Amino acid sequence: MESANCRRSCIQPGMTVDIVLKKDQPTGILTRGTVGRLLTNKSYHPRGIKVMLTDGQVGRVQKIIND
Repeated sequence: MESANCRRSCIQPGMTVDIVLKKDQPTGILTRGTVGRLLTNKSYHPRGIKVMLTDGQVGRVQKIIND
């Protein structure tokens, strides 16, 4: 069962998401923010779609937050 965070079509700019930054991958610490841009071009990525938050931080989406 694949997660919504792995599908590009489920993530849009302006959404609130939890991402894991590259430096936090070993610990799994999540960072919450608003999607500014989608950086993954493929429609699916098993480790999560890579995004840039509006504050410039880059990471892979782990969880989509429903407001």
